Amino acid sequence: MGNTSKPVHEVKDKLQESAHEQTNELSYEQQHKPSSAFNSREEYLEHELQIMAPKRWRPNLPFRDYRFELEDTIPAMAATIGKVVMVGAIAATFAGPLGLGEAFILENVRYELLIVAFFIIIFSGFILPTANLAGTHGPLIPLIPIVVAAGGHPMAFGLLIGAFGLILAISKGGSMLANLTSKGVCGGLLLYLGFVGTISQVKKLFAWAESIEMSYIAFAVIFCTIILYALLEHWRKRWLAVPLSCLLGGTIAFAMGAPFEFQTGPGLPNMNPMYWWGENTGWMLGLPTLESFIVVLPFAILAVAMWSPDFLGHQVFQKISYPARTEKVQMNIDDTMTSASIRQTFGSILGGANFTSSWGTYIVPAAIAKRPIPAGAILTALFCIIAAIWGYPMDLAIWQPVLCVALVVGVFIPLLEAGMEMTREGKTTQSAAIVVFSSALVNPAFGWSLTMLLDNLGLIGCKTRSSELSKMSRWILPGIMFVVLTGVMAAVGLLPGIPAIIPSFR
Repeated sequence: MGNTSKPVHEVKDKLQESAHEQTNELSYEQQHKPSSAFNSREEYLEHELQIMAPKRWRPNLPFRDYRFELEDTIPAMAATIGKVVMVGAIAATFAGPLGLGEAFILENVRYELLIVAFFIIIFSGFILPTANLAGTHGPLIPLIPIVVAAGGHPMAFGLLIGAFGLILAISKGGSMLANLTSKGVCGGLLLYLGFVGTISQVKKLFAWAESIEMSYIAFAVIFCTIILYALLEHWRKRWLAVPLSCLLGGTIAFAMGAPFEFQTGPGLPNMNPMYWWGENTGWMLGLPTLESFIVVLPFAILAVAMWSPDFLGHQVFQKISYPARTEKVQMNIDDTMTSASIRQTFGSILGGANFTSSWGTYIVPAAIAKRPIPAGAILTALFCIIAAIWGYPMDLAIWQPVLCVALVVGVFIPLLEAGMEMTREGKTTQSAAIVVFSSALVNPAFGWSLTMLLDNLGLIGCKTRSSELSKMSRWILPGIMFVVLTGVMAAVGLLPGIPAIIPSFR
């Protein structure tokens, strides 16, 4: 018996491998089965992820290469809400110091919604189905007033971000840095982003409620959202959290007397780039000069350097949520950098206010719903076009009871859960704690680069992992990344308590 059991197991393993290889040779259409053929909806969705075979730089067509499901509407809805809010925040941050009014903000947000819809369809929905949607670089928002004060030009800033992003994508630097990041470092980064984001949204909701002298509304909305989220978790319907929480939060606030009215009517923005870059129209800045590019150079380097931890967190969330044998449909970091860079370049030339990054309000709900990128991307583009032309959904999306709960349950709470999941096993808690500590000191980019260096050197975290790394992976590349990032931050005055090295940024 002892002599025959090993060959039997080997034959069984080979048969399973052969069957898996034969299955992979079949097309998506050949392997697709109706949902009625499965015991549960979750089994059907997982099977869809496992049979997809996305093609890079070649056409990926609906129904031939992927299908639309009800679950795709949820990340699309969350993404549209997030886009309106984030682009509005960037446009408003620029508008204040430049003396531009609300009309400029509203029109540019509408313009950006149409721009992003075009690039979503071309890239994530058609030729790069493993590229996450090119969203908005939220961590840059606090830096924009410094950029404006230094005389930075939005077009110059956007073009440099696009150029540096393409260089990183072509060299595959993004995926390389992701591979150098351990589970502890990544988990700590997710915990920090999730916790800080949740706290900020709760504070914003209470600040809004206090401004209308109805603080109790914020408590009621958050309390009911917690109960709803717990019930959805219990019923294994967490993918419905965003629409139901938005509906619940908005309904409760309105029923308790919170003021709300639709103000933004149907319309189209000015589609002429020369209008946006005129000296007396749009941004009222004219075209950038060489000096404009020099001024924003440090910020552009910092913006692209901050992409890696952002992209990594989104990719890891997919890995945690998706079943086995779905590597081919997971977000590709380098492809995402490519599409984001191209979208940034053309968006800046056209006159948009957006500075791009991986679209978190899309990819996180999509991962929870166990859906691949392309179908939800097409729906997101459609929703963005509807919101831009119709106008009224923009008012609803930025209403605080809707906005805050959407971001909390759709992005930040899932990030917390993913971070805790990644730090459950092995010697990951030390690295996670240092990431949180150092991120709180400066920002997530500083925390990620410093902790990656310490972790790879073996000073914290898993010593075995560190000993298996090459010299290049252990300290040369992490060291270069930390020095470059810290140097740029020191140059523009982002290190707390330390004046900017470059006088013009002081």
